[in-house]
Amino acid sequence: MSKLVAGMAGMLIAAAMPASAHAAVLGPDASACKGDGPAMLVHIEGLKKRGGTLRVQSYGGNPNRYFEKGAWLRRVDVPVPATGPVEICVAVPAEGTYAVSVRHDVDSSGKTGMNDGGGMSGNPKMSLFDVMFKRKPSPDRVKVAVHGVVRVPVTMNYVQGGSFGPIAMAAR
Repeated sequence: MSKLVAGMAGMLIAAAMPASAHAAVLGPDASACKGDGPAMLVHIEGLKKRGGTLRVQSYGGNPNRYFEKGAWLRRVDVPVPATGPVEICVAVPAEGTYAVSVRHDVDSSGKTGMNDGGGMSGNPKMSLFDVMFKRKPSPDRVKVAVHGVVRVPVTMNYVQGGSFGPIAMAAR
């Protein structure tokens, strides 16, 4: 009888868990994150709005070229899901050191606008001047060591008045 009670209690606990505990991994490389990789599972938080498109780009090789235009290794574009956590898998060619950038194209225009947001691996703090003058953070601050599948948390930042940073109350 105690096995039956324990089994029922387990089912009740599982049913009470939020749906976000079972997030769908997005992107064409999703299977790489369900296997042995090598891949980065980019966990994106702090979205301003649940709409638009997310673009995740991976960078490798020379750390001084991280975030340079056209220097990315892999680019993954996905629509922002209406609810739940946002996890996008990006496969990499081999284990090693990489960096990730995320862009939230709020209106899906394909062009960077003042309402769009961005973030990077390591979540470096950047000022509005850094963004305006396209200053990059130190490679040591954004590097990700990939061995198998590694989770990379990225908090999105947006222009707010005269500053650039996370939204106080993220869209859910």
